Amino acid sequence: MAASDPSFSLRKIAVAAFGPTALFGLAEGAIFPVIALSARDLGASVALSGLIVALIGVGSLLSNIPASILTARHGERRAMTAAAALMIVALLLCVLAGSAWVLAAGVFMIGISQSIFMLARQTYLTEAVPITMRARAMSTLGGAMRVGMFLGPFVGAGLMHFMGLPGAYVVAILASAAAGALSLGIPDLVVQAPQGKAGEAGEAGPAQQTSVRAQRIFRDHRGAFLTLGTGCMLLAAVRSCRQIIIPLWASHIGLDPATTALVYGAMGAIDMLLFYPSGYVMDRHGRRWVALPSMVIMGASLLLMPLSGSLIGFIIITLILGLGNGVGSGLIMTIGADASPRNGRTHFLGIWRFITDLGACGGPLVLSGVAAIATLGAGIASIGGLGLLAAVFFWRWLPGKAQQ
Repeated sequence: MAASDPSFSLRKIAVAAFGPTALFGLAEGAIFPVIALSARDLGASVALSGLIVALIGVGSLLSNIPASILTARHGERRAMTAAAALMIVALLLCVLAGSAWVLAAGVFMIGISQSIFMLARQTYLTEAVPITMRARAMSTLGGAMRVGMFLGPFVGAGLMHFMGLPGAYVVAILASAAAGALSLGIPDLVVQAPQGKAGEAGEAGPAQQTSVRAQRIFRDHRGAFLTLGTGCMLLAAVRSCRQIIIPLWASHIGLDPATTALVYGAMGAIDMLLFYPSGYVMDRHGRRWVALPSMVIMGASLLLMPLSGSLIGFIIITLILGLGNGVGSGLIMTIGADASPRNGRTHFLGIWRFITDLGACGGPLVLSGVAAIATLGAGIASIGGLGLLAAVFFWRWLPGKAQQ
């Protein structure tokens, strides 16, 4: 894809590029609120129920590099279709589970399918969209996922009114099947494969070639992984923690669950509305114009959160937090796409997602660890500090403009 293509329009690929993502997000949004409830119904303790929910992140984390190998060998269309099929199998396993351990296996498989689908989707857009519109494409991809996840609980609740908990899984199965069907119509991209070196990958079998190639990609681009990758890992940690911090702090200051849900929903609405403006600014003015404000706003709002003891203060800070996250919509995917090489791009993005998923899984551990040693307020403030540290990394190493 050329660096600039005046004839290109996101509208031309909107349904193929963003439709499956929105449907996949709808599936995940429908089941996320009920997985813990399903575990409890199967006799799991509160602690075990929380662990089962966390298996989605674990499955995604452990599958990122294998997912890059699968996508590189079989193409984006087949990878996305396979991810949708695996998602359906996993959901059937969840809805038919007779024990918490069977449910856990299904939830882990959901994480695997999420990893394959999102990696293939990001690779496709990175190759298909001109670099002058890359940030808008990535932020819209993130926005489509967020819209789907926002609508999922409402659609799931509608069917649960008639079917109980299985209704949410039925919605997710139907949405996953639709995502897979749409993915079938997407043409595979033809990308030049990296050439093996004599005596290295060139004479090896396919599995060994992909392993050697991934190792070479990591070695050749370790500078980007250690600098920009670390910044995005910190960003992922802050993002994952905000979903935990809001309900915990609301409970700490005595708010009821209904009020907490309304405030959380308002934060999500602000988040969704900003995805396209975020991409537009990144494309026109550079990635720093989004990365720095996003991290400073999120970091500062989390540092201020422990000082809010009233409903009004909590609402204001939560909405500011949503603003900061919305400003950074698509940022991790855009930076990863910019840093990725044309040859070996899929492997690079697999490693990139592994690094950022480490942050997403590790952030809540930092929060809980500091809260256990000190206080919840100290734990929240420590996550705010990670946000400001991410801003430092982006200030130091993030280029002002993307390079082809």
